[in-house]
Amino acid sequence: MTQALHRPERFFFGTRVVPCPYVAGRYERKVVTELSGADVGYLYDRLTRAGFRRSHGLAYRPACSGCTACVPVRIVVDGFRASRWSQRIVRRNADLTIKEQPALASAEQYQVFLRYQQIRHGGGDMSAMTFADYQAMVEDTPIATRVFEYRDGAGRLVAAMLADVLSDSFSAVYSFYDPALPERSLGTHMILDLVAAAHRRRLAHVYLGYWVEGSAKMAYKVRFRPLERLGPDGWEQMPA
Repeated sequence: MTQALHRPERFFFGTRVVPCPYVAGRYERKVVTELSGADVGYLYDRLTRAGFRRSHGLAYRPACSGCTACVPVRIVVDGFRASRWSQRIVRRNADLTIKEQPALASAEQYQVFLRYQQIRHGGGDMSAMTFADYQAMVEDTPIATRVFEYRDGAGRLVAAMLADVLSDSFSAVYSFYDPALPERSLGTHMILDLVAAAHRRRLAHVYLGYWVEGSAKMAYKVRFRPLERLGPDGWEQMPA
């Protein structure tokens, strides 16, 4: 990393420029800071509201020259109403049991994670992750992080989501599922379930990371309404 920028009690670093994984022909650069200190929870809250995401013990956000395609988005929990399509997905997965637990990796999770990567993202960097890499992704966190496991009637793990717990919100870090079960729409189901969990805890938002207009990988995020995006003047509701 290069170009350390000093701020009171905090250093931010600019990463090297690499090809953008979302927009062909463009290049990506991030600004990064370490999540540390006695006030790390408060710090992470503020950074998340400012459009940062977490990876291990770092918070980052895009800082690409001449490009603002990556837009932070979040679901407004109190305003969320189940639509017909979301109700169908919930009914389709009514047989699943959900267990919320500490951020601890297991060999069972890793096997589902690996199948998901190989089928859905074959050739990507994450498809080559070892168990130690996966364990670090789950457990290397300086803040409150939870794993939500989803099991079928036979007790088989079919999906899992890693989510950070903020003072007033959830932040969905990463989710994966058995790619042999496309009819369940498990990725969408886990987001719906996280919104429901946030509602029970009276949390205000569920952060979904970045949305890129025109990206097929990101298109699912705009189905969750009301959805807010972070713009130059702060958070605002996205138009339908």
